[in-house]
Amino acid sequence: MDPTTAVILMLIVLIIAVVIGVHIGISLGVTALVGTWLMFGSYEMAAGQVGSTSFFALRNFVFAVIPLFVIMGEFVSRSGSAGDLYRVMNFGLKRIPGRLAVATVAGNAIFAAVTGTSLASAAAFSRLAYPEMINAGYSRKYALGSVAGSACLGMLIPPSVLLIIWGIVTEISIGFLFLAGILPGIVLALLMAFYSAGTAILKPEVAPNVDLSKEKLTAQEMISGGGVIFLIFAVLGSIWAGFATPSEAAALGALFGLVLALIKGVRWDGIREAIIDSGKVIAPILFLLLTAQMYARLLTTGGIVNLITDTVGGAGIDPNVAIFIMIVIWLILGTLLDSGSIILLTVPIFWPIAQNFGYNEYAFAIMGILAIEAGLLTPPVGLLVYAVKGAVEDKTVQLSEIFAGSIPYWILMLLVLAAVWIFPELATEPISWSTDIKFNHQIGINFRAE
Repeated sequence: MDPTTAVILMLIVLIIAVVIGVHIGISLGVTALVGTWLMFGSYEMAAGQVGSTSFFALRNFVFAVIPLFVIMGEFVSRSGSAGDLYRVMNFGLKRIPGRLAVATVAGNAIFAAVTGTSLASAAAFSRLAYPEMINAGYSRKYALGSVAGSACLGMLIPPSVLLIIWGIVTEISIGFLFLAGILPGIVLALLMAFYSAGTAILKPEVAPNVDLSKEKLTAQEMISGGGVIFLIFAVLGSIWAGFATPSEAAALGALFGLVLALIKGVRWDGIREAIIDSGKVIAPILFLLLTAQMYARLLTTGGIVNLITDTVGGAGIDPNVAIFIMIVIWLILGTLLDSGSIILLTVPIFWPIAQNFGYNEYAFAIMGILAIEAGLLTPPVGLLVYAVKGAVEDKTVQLSEIFAGSIPYWILMLLVLAAVWIFPELATEPISWSTDIKFNHQIGINFRAE
């Protein structure tokens, strides 16, 4: 069969399989195998090519980044440091209106940089922050919105699993991607904090003042919360300064996470359970990456990527219109699929088009992450909203309340996306700063996922 015809047919089959609920990894793997079989007309040749792709797919040491960062987050989460971090943030912001919501944003921003996943942050702060805000008399919609909205910071502020997956799929520097996410992540966190405080000022009834006179932090909470902050600076600082590659920084973070867990009293049984739970998270991610490599090889062999790129370029479509269409697709897919699956499905096709238009590769990556994360809050099936609904202990909470409360945060994410689109320097400036630091950037920054 003609290669282009085979690939187009398999893309249609892939979309149908995903829509009817077949696991994304199985869909990618089966369509890659069958598509290669149709192209070569020989099952043995197809199996050999798919097998060789699978064999080499996960051998690169770059893939160590994902398990190490996941286990770092698991150690910190199991230690209870997320709760201590929230209390430190809450105490430090006690003079700010709506401080519990602002503390939720600040705590989520920092904790997200440890876990690297939005769903983990949403689950943690649904149990930590929401009860505190309700006990203080906060509006349910206001409280739920701050938890769900700020959880999206998890995939933007490095080290983010999504940024790592994006770097692996596109074969660009993961270290640079981490740096590119810093300024947009900080800007988004500040906008969310300003919104939370501003709403409390304009509508005092949603966030009444509470008595602060009896509040105090214990030494253990300060050490634990400070330890999480130190962990983030150690990991990101070592990458930025050029002391370590992302893989080495991840190993350093996992070690510090283990030390923090032991200091907090986690016993070896808990450490073993953390490692096992990490494996349950890591294995599906690596399986998806393996099948995505097979899918990408199918697209390349079939010439579909060049065909799409040439068609879009030859049609005279305005680059901004093409990027807008991609963003809309990402928003729609965010209501149906998890973020990693969206990247694996769309980026192998969207990425060459953006390159052909001359878009900065790192600014485009941050735009993509923002659009995909905004999709997780987009009605009617935002996955983050369902994660919050499932995590809060108050079973009277309605999905409509979470959606309504998170809409302002969704708008803020789109505003930051538009800012990166118009001013790509927001994503690329930290990279230029890093190249001015006179350390060994050949080790730390010029690391590529290849």
